[in-house]
Amino acid sequence: MRHSLLFLAMLGLGACSVGPDFQRPDAQLPDTWHASPHLGAAPGSPADSQWWQQLGDAQLTSLVERAAKANLDVRGASNRLEQSRVMRQVTGSQQLPGVSANGSYRRARNSAEGLNDPSGQSGQAPFELWSSTLDASWEIDLWGHVRRNIEAADAEIQLTQAQRDGVLLSIAAETATDYIRLRGVQAKLGVARQNLEIAQQSRQLTQARFENGVTTNLDTSNAAAQVATIQAVIPALGAEQDRLINALSYLLAEPPRALNAELIEPKSIPHPAPDVPLGLPSELAQRRPDIQQSEAALHRATAAIGVAQADFYPRVSLGATLGSQALDGSDLGAWNSRQWSFGPSLYLPIFQGGRLTGTLELRKQQEQEAAINYQRVVLGAWHEVDNAVTDYAAEKQRHTALQEAVSQNNIALSTARDRYTQGAADFINVLGVQRALLDTESALVDSATAAAIDRVRLYRALGGGWPRG
Repeated sequence: MRHSLLFLAMLGLGACSVGPDFQRPDAQLPDTWHASPHLGAAPGSPADSQWWQQLGDAQLTSLVERAAKANLDVRGASNRLEQSRVMRQVTGSQQLPGVSANGSYRRARNSAEGLNDPSGQSGQAPFELWSSTLDASWEIDLWGHVRRNIEAADAEIQLTQAQRDGVLLSIAAETATDYIRLRGVQAKLGVARQNLEIAQQSRQLTQARFENGVTTNLDTSNAAAQVATIQAVIPALGAEQDRLINALSYLLAEPPRALNAELIEPKSIPHPAPDVPLGLPSELAQRRPDIQQSEAALHRATAAIGVAQADFYPRVSLGATLGSQALDGSDLGAWNSRQWSFGPSLYLPIFQGGRLTGTLELRKQQEQEAAINYQRVVLGAWHEVDNAVTDYAAEKQRHTALQEAVSQNNIALSTARDRYTQGAADFINVLGVQRALLDTESALVDSATAAAIDRVRLYRALGGGWPRG
């Protein structure tokens, strides 16, 4: 027995892990981002702080942080992360010996014509058999079969952690986007009501001039049509407002209209800080959850090759049993009732019909697929950042131009109304300028909304979010 223990201990000390060791892939990214001169790029990383706070809206910050705790998708992803940690514990237990205890009682009668009767009564009478055992077994991980399985389980934890981070980032971005759209719709409602008031004033003006015989009913009809046209816009905007409040309620795992009291009062569209902390491209692989997820999947696939290669080699297990057995329960604890066994066992795969070879080749192909997917995800992330930078910079330029257009249209409307009152211009000119003002004011609101949403998309593309814990 001593010689067996010494031999197996030496085998354990000389154990190795077959298969390739994982090497973190090189994320092929540029040295610097191609930032537009209109962007206002700044040093720093969006992952250094919670990016939604940079939008400067306390209510938005509250909604995002509440969604991170209550959202059902986030809670489901957190549960999957805990499952992977438990599976790691189960896989890790294979490194330790397994110990179990058994006890049994049996009353039986054997055949008198059979091979034997343990009771010694030649099958003439029933007998009782009492037994208790303590069993132990341990597989010596000579070729790293268990260690590679544990490595794959660790990679699975990293993968589910990245998945959870990705869900958190998506929910934060979706909450911010819906909130910005809500404030944009409320701003358009304000624009529509303000223009409705102007249109109603124009209708009163044309009605007074008609009653004084200065103009015809053509002007009054045009003015009334303008009022009705603007009134028709308001119910659709109100319905969109309700839908967006419900969308935010769903993200917070609340029933419909649960946030009405909190969000129904109009507020301004969030106005982000002028500078954008783009960070370094080399940091993207550590920030983007999808890149981290694809890297963990590659690590898991690499470890699976080692598991498949270890299946070609012998497996050595050490087993032991200690117990007692007696025909009388009172003798179960007697010294003469003891029984024990100890010894190693060897499993050697000789012919498996190509199963082991096929499995190994499959694992290698799966690793290649995971490596290709990693390259695809990294390249896609690069494109996403570049497009987000371009879109945000372009929308900022558009917003500046629309601000000037609204300012000039206000001046034009005031001038046209004065000239109409003085009889120096037709009412059709007033209507044209008023429609232009309504269009440019609505476009300005859309641009402010789009700029804020593009900023959110840029943060999402850069992988900003909660620091990983």
